[in-house]
Amino acid sequence: MHTQPTAHTSGLRAVLSTGSDLLDDHAAAALLDVSPGTLSVWRSTGRYALPFLKIGRKVRYRRSDLEAWMQARTRESGATA
Repeated sequence: MHTQPTAHTSGLRAVLSTGSDLLDDHAAAALLDVSPGTLSVWRSTGRYALPFLKIGRKVRYRRSDLEAWMQARTRESGATA
């Protein structure tokens, strides 16, 4: 039996086709210079609005999302506000 792809499965295929851009939690943590456990805490508490994908039990991060998140956190002064 063949079923038609839904918008959800088509979108997922598009994300997965750019697999080189997807990082697991260890690679994402290394890029951000934090531990994978820290990323897990951030995901579960929502401390930072760091986009991630959930594919089954796997967690993946787009490299472009991580780079954009870091760019948005760039500061020009020592102010923390």
